[in-house]
Amino acid sequence: MLARPNRLTRGAEYKAVVRRGRRCAGAHTVTYVNSAVADGPARFGFIVSKQVGGAVVRNTVRRRLKALCAEALPAVRDGNDIVIRALPSAATAPFSELRDEVARCLARRAA
Repeated sequence: MLARPNRLTRGAEYKAVVRRGRRCAGAHTVTYVNSAVADGPARFGFIVSKQVGGAVVRNTVRRRLKALCAEALPAVRDGNDIVIRALPSAATAPFSELRDEVARCLARRAA
């Protein structure tokens, strides 16, 4: 589980990361990383639209992504804001594929 300081909470923060952040696309997710100038912990946000599935499926995908980001948190530089957008294929993707994809994008952009 991600602690409160490690989460993006405002819509304006999400918008800023998606617009200004560097993008890394995979088969199941699109990751945006914005290297913030301010000090502080790395913060994560998740976008899981209705195209992914119903509420149960969306929440399952979101929980899986949160768990992956909590694992990767020590390797991410402080001050980075990261938004992960789930694509519809994320609903049926095995956990190991999601882990590899998220780890690859975070290592490429946020480390």
